Amino acid sequence: MILHMGNMQEIIDKCDEVSAMLRSLSHPVRLKVLCRVLEGECSVNELTEFCGIAQSAMSQFLIRMRAEGLLISRKEKTHVYYGIADSRTKKLLKSIKEIYCK
Repeated sequence: MILHMGNMQEIIDKCDEVSAMLRSLSHPVRLKVLCRVLEGECSVNELTEFCGIAQSAMSQFLIRMRAEGLLISRKEKTHVYYGIADSRTKKLLKSIKEIYCK
C-alpha cells in the first residue's frame, strides 16, 4: 500500500493525539473501566467493585479519565454514572476486544 503525502501528513498530525490515547489505555485499571463502560453506563460503586480497588482510588482514576476526555458523567439523584465520551474510543475498544477477547 502506497501512502500519498497528504495521508502521511494526516498521520503525522494525529500522532500526539493517538499517543495520548494509547497512554491512557496503558494502565490496567483505566482499561478495565473503559471496557466495563463500553457495555453501558456504570456507577462509581459498580466500577469500584468490578476493578477491585478502593473507592478513593477509583475516584482518582475517574477524575483523570474525565479530564483526558475519555469519560463523560451524569448525576442522577445521589449517584454518578460514567460512559465513554468519544465514538472513536468506542471503536478502538471494540477492536481491542475483538482481537484479544475471542
